[in-house]
Amino acid sequence: MEIRKAQVKDIPSIQKIAFDTWPSAYGDILEQSQIDYMLDMMYNKEVLERQMKESQTFLIIQDGDMDMAFVSFETDYEGQAQTKIHKIYITPAAQGKGLGKILIEETESQAIKKRNSKLLLNVNRQNKARFFYEKLGFKIAYSEDIEIGNGYLMNDYVMVKEIELGGGR
Repeated sequence: MEIRKAQVKDIPSIQKIAFDTWPSAYGDILEQSQIDYMLDMMYNKEVLERQMKESQTFLIIQDGDMDMAFVSFETDYEGQAQTKIHKIYITPAAQGKGLGKILIEETESQAIKKRNSKLLLNVNRQNKARFFYEKLGFKIAYSEDIEIGNGYLMNDYVMVKEIELGGGR
């Protein structure tokens, strides 16, 4: 298994992981129409390409010739010493194998290199992934409802993990 930085040519792979994962991740939480709307809004080629070029780093875990998981994050988020995880998904077949933990740890490592003292992420308030994040040291900071268009809301917790930076630069 290896982690690589995603390039624009990896967008179809990122889309496949998202489209394979969302039905199981959100099928019991959101209506199918909202899932379809959000996938189209967040995972169309133009949006992903712009995120890659402007602000977000995408990392992919590859096993052999199969891409199994990805994370996208932004360091110095909102001009502060914090890293925001925007997306993290593991294909259903690869879940439970520690890939999510590997991606979070690699993101934390990148945050430390940038001297960012916090990791942030949003998680749907009904998503059982919240408990996974708590095991990794994230705490609920607050809840927020985000209008995303078409009459849909994202009902999220914002979770924060404090990072120990240690001394020196």
